[in-house]
Amino acid sequence: MPKKLVRVTPSKLATWMDCPRRYRMTYIDRPTPQRGGAYAHSTLGAVVHNALRAFFDLPLDKRTPETGAALVTTHWKDDGFADGGQAAVYRDRAREWVARYLAETDVSVDPIGLERWVSAPAGTIVAEGRVDRIDDRDGELVIVDYKTGRQALTTDDARGSQALAMYAIATTRTLRRKCRRVELHHLPTGEVAVWEHTDESLARHQKRAEETAEELQLATDTLEAGGDPDVLFPPQVGRQCSWCDFRRHCPEGQAAGPPTAPWGMLPP
Repeated sequence: MPKKLVRVTPSKLATWMDCPRRYRMTYIDRPTPQRGGAYAHSTLGAVVHNALRAFFDLPLDKRTPETGAALVTTHWKDDGFADGGQAAVYRDRAREWVARYLAETDVSVDPIGLERWVSAPAGTIVAEGRVDRIDDRDGELVIVDYKTGRQALTTDDARGSQALAMYAIATTRTLRRKCRRVELHHLPTGEVAVWEHTDESLARHQKRAEETAEELQLATDTLEAGGDPDVLFPPQVGRQCSWCDFRRHCPEGQAAGPPTAPWGMLPP
């Protein structure tokens, strides 16, 4: 019998590489262990993503920077912020980011996909995930990924992103059209990091994804056969323990350092 293809998203692969124990708690343990509270930077990112998705769903005559800013307010939440005052400051910043971004972006063309789920076999895996935006430019598809993090992004970030590469692979096969260009759009700075993949560079990303998928699937299968979860899914201790959703369930993570405040990773 041929081996069953392993279904993986960029988030699954990244979680496994970041910490196998967190992978187990996120994707295998049922019921899922209780998570920690909301983080303000995650709330901020979700609001911006939701506002931009809603914006491109609007008729062309309503796509103005002012409308984009208003959509930030419509989708705003205070989850994870220190207080209402801090939340208001970042709500206004997000409004400014989105308005500036839309003023500098050609919004007259409808994207091919918004929050589009793509899924396709690729070697020994099924590569899948939800793409923020898929554009059609000069007959080729382009992956657009919005970012709201603390750090500006570079060409190396776009080139090395396994998530973007997997999206390009899955989009090509799902929509049956060439997709090689990937872009990171950093809203706080307005910078766009771009990379044009080749067949060879995508193949390298796919190979790494297949190797990671084989590791996590072997651990999962061995666990189901009665293996020791602490041996198969050991904690990977590091800075990330300070903001891990499952910190309360991980003594090693707690010992690694103090927790990060829910608003501690907001962009300056």
